[in-house]
Amino acid sequence: MQIRKKITITYIALSCFSTSLLCIVIFSLFKQNNEYYFIKRLQDRAKIASSAHSQKNLEKKNYFKEFKKSGLEELIEEKEYILPVKGKNTFEYNTDLHLPPEFYKEIMKKGSSWFEEDYRYYYGQIFGEEGQKHIVIVTAKDRRGNTSAIYILQILIFGGMGFIVLAYFFGQFLARRVINPIALITKEVHRISASNLHNRLADTDGKDEITDLTKTFNDMLDRLETSFEIQANFINNASHELKTPITTIIAETEIMLLKERATEEYIYSLENINKQASKLGNLTESLLKLTQTGYDGTKQVLDIARIDEILLEVKASIDTLFPNNRVNIKIKAIPEDESLLTIPCNRPLLELALNNIISNAVKYSDNDEVFVNLSVDKAIIKIAITDIGIGIPRKISLIFTNLSLEVKLLLNTTVTDLDYH
Repeated sequence: MQIRKKITITYIALSCFSTSLLCIVIFSLFKQNNEYYFIKRLQDRAKIASSAHSQKNLEKKNYFKEFKKSGLEELIEEKEYILPVKGKNTFEYNTDLHLPPEFYKEIMKKGSSWFEEDYRYYYGQIFGEEGQKHIVIVTAKDRRGNTSAIYILQILIFGGMGFIVLAYFFGQFLARRVINPIALITKEVHRISASNLHNRLADTDGKDEITDLTKTFNDMLDRLETSFEIQANFINNASHELKTPITTIIAETEIMLLKERATEEYIYSLENINKQASKLGNLTESLLKLTQTGYDGTKQVLDIARIDEILLEVKASIDTLFPNNRVNIKIKAIPEDESLLTIPCNRPLLELALNNIISNAVKYSDNDEVFVNLSVDKAIIKIAITDIGIGIPRKISLIFTNLSLEVKLLLNTTVTDLDYH
């Protein structure tokens, strides 16, 4: 079942329950209030009937009867009965009355009581004057109260049904209002694929759950896009960097196999092969570590290395590949505290990144001068690589800017910067 239907059904069910409960409470309170005032009217008549019965003066007795007729509103089928009390628990029973024994017992015990049967109310009370006690029972039908109760009940039933119909439309409106933002997000998400991961959901103003969902999804897209870029970089690095040492090893072995050579030449060749094989092993291990690296770098194994030593090793590697290169490494004011040159990093990957950038600078500058400036202070380690070649298009320079950010991520430190010009 769709969430929209669930919200609508839930809203209707809660509305029905709350409306029914409210109608029951209103009807119960109305009925209790109606009974209370009708019993009060019977109580007043019982008092007048007792006074008229106790009066020996005929004029006063007639006065009470006249007052009852003219001063009180006439009740439907009103009747009154006087039952003399003979003893503690005995009284004269009137055969015209067919009332339950419990009614009389409660009158004798509490002094008064009432009950209702088929909308006819019976009220009884004990009165005593001049040492004589008697029970006055007044009865009448409350047709007006019955009619009012039926009228109120009809209003509540039809009003409740009307409210339930309105609750259906309100539920639909509420469901659309709640679900529409999620439906829009779903629609936008369907448009995003691996080919357009740069697209993002439109930011929404507010502090509700929809805004949090949008921001969370956009953050996830940021991580996915970065992961795809890292994967692409890995493939490029693997295809480019693995080819160089393998080609060197193959070329070295082919040259040595062309003819017999002196022992020193074999030793030199084997040392070169061993060096390239070691480099290939370190490179392979670093690339495998890169594939295991999480977006936040938490899985990356860190080494402790000096940045100046890494640059010198990169220079030595470039000298092997490009013997006539004009790479100049300048270190500005080596700090007395050598620990400032030490950084936590993945050494092979950092060396690989610097080697790629400096090698490209050599390739695309027609073997002109390439300056590598290293500056160190307490706040930052900065490597600036500058050449005077053909330059880098703006689109490619943005890739190197991202590379700078990735290098910072792999270093897991905020004190390293990498500039390429």
